[in-house]
Amino acid sequence: MAGPPRVVGIVAGGGSLPREVAEHVRASGAAVHVVAIDGEFDRDLAGIPVTHVGWAQFGALLRALRNAGTTEVVIAGAVRRPDLTRIRPDLGFFLNLPAIVRIVTSGGDDSVLTRVVRFFEGKGFKVVSPAQVAPSLVVGEGALGAHAASASDQRDIDLGFALVRALGPFDVGQAVVVADGRVEAIEGAENTDAMLARLGLQRISAGRDVSLRTGVLVKRPKPGQEMRVDMPAIGPRSVSAAAAAGLSGIAVLAGGALSLERAELIRSADAEGMFVVGAADRRAGDVAPGLARSSRWHFSTVGIVRPTAVQLEDAVRGAELLDALAPLCHSGGTVIDRGHVLAIESDEGVAALIARAGNLRQWGRRRWSKRSAMVVVSSVVAADIVSVLTAAAAAHMAGVAVAGCSMIDLAHGIETAERHKLFLIAAPRQDSAS
Repeated sequence: MAGPPRVVGIVAGGGSLPREVAEHVRASGAAVHVVAIDGEFDRDLAGIPVTHVGWAQFGALLRALRNAGTTEVVIAGAVRRPDLTRIRPDLGFFLNLPAIVRIVTSGGDDSVLTRVVRFFEGKGFKVVSPAQVAPSLVVGEGALGAHAASASDQRDIDLGFALVRALGPFDVGQAVVVADGRVEAIEGAENTDAMLARLGLQRISAGRDVSLRTGVLVKRPKPGQEMRVDMPAIGPRSVSAAAAAGLSGIAVLAGGALSLERAELIRSADAEGMFVVGAADRRAGDVAPGLARSSRWHFSTVGIVRPTAVQLEDAVRGAELLDALAPLCHSGGTVIDRGHVLAIESDEGVAALIARAGNLRQWGRRRWSKRSAMVVVSSVVAADIVSVLTAAAAAHMAGVAVAGCSMIDLAHGIETAERHKLFLIAAPRQDSAS
């Protein structure tokens, strides 16, 4: 006697992925039920059972999955960081409030998504990745279209892979842009399209002709990334955004990324004369130079405004991040809030980093609602610390940490820091063997 039919539930955000997953599941002979998040879900699912729920309607979401007989859940599609002050919770939200608080206060994307998986597993569902139910979406090794990467492009791809790997311990980004051996952009809390948009503006502002294509968008999973929920993906929009930024092509880790709307993706790339490739990580076993060395950072306060213990921890985290990047590229600084890296400077200047970071926020939080975010900069900006402090004040940050210099080096910034009620802290480098 045949058992009950297999039903796969899809918790759907934006983009084409939810529909593509649903079509693959149906083609395999299983049934599907989509729970679409209002405000995120943006595609037509004609002919597929759908229940619409709001961001905080956890009771309705779980009830829809259970009523459909779902045992497996796929979480698919893009979502934005919600502002908890704008949501309309249901009873299920309050019944699950402790778990929800743990999710939205856990910091970076990896921590949030790992807790999301645990939440569904704790409710009796098996969370599976889009790749498990729709394996044909996974990008294999080689070119997807008519164009291939050159030897120079491959060197940029190798550097991009190494850079994202080095950033893994800091739970930040899964995409970078590398051009002729120089890192031009690093994804932070914004999405890949936003990173490419600012890169295009940055190039145009520098007087560069974006029609003269150069550089590669490189995407790959971070080490330890929750692949069931956050597998990197590219689609036709990726091609359009990369072309607008003046890039030569796109590379993803073979076996570690999804291609959405593949036929249209290939058509668009061919029309733009761009390559899209799945590439192996040829340096996967390497340890990035300098990462075997540990650095002890002891920050001291310059002036009278003092940071909190959490902000001191953020300062150390930022200094360690800049250390990790140093063997691969130069970065003037990073913006961090409660352990979460929001933005990293690359080829734009620290003032531009601070200005754009003011438009970013963590999960479930208003921008700088408690003035807790800070900028951590390298010692090369010490001479210009007054400008850095002024930019930090304009972005409503809490303070500035300078890694690799002494308190004396920053004495000329004390008056500016105190006028804006910012803390200013410094730490000389103290290396020790690991």
